Amino acid sequence: MRSQKNFWNMKSKLESYLGFARKSGNLISGAGTCEINMAKGKVKLLIIAEDTAENSKKKLISKAELLKVPYRIYGTSEELSKMTGTAGRNVFAVTERNFAKVIEEQIGSR
Repeated sequence: MRSQKNFWNMKSKLESYLGFARKSGNLISGAGTCEINMAKGKVKLLIIAEDTAENSKKKLISKAELLKVPYRIYGTSEELSKMTGTAGRNVFAVTERNFAKVIEEQIGSR
């Protein structure tokens, strides 16, 4: 029971942090937009939904690794879209260092 409580608490905190990042203009979504901003050096954390198409996932991971952008594969596109208030997206990028750090801590390691 305790581990389930921790899971929901973590998910709630993550949802809050993602929401704050979005409201403050520090969260972008969409594969193309995220790729462009990675190339510009603006992305501090890339979040890819687990149900993203394999080829897209590989391309994004490769680009993130090349540009030394931390990334996490987390949740489904539906879950992430609900957390961020953006429908139909499966790739998100955090552009502010402090938000990226706390969100990365909530998601955990790869």
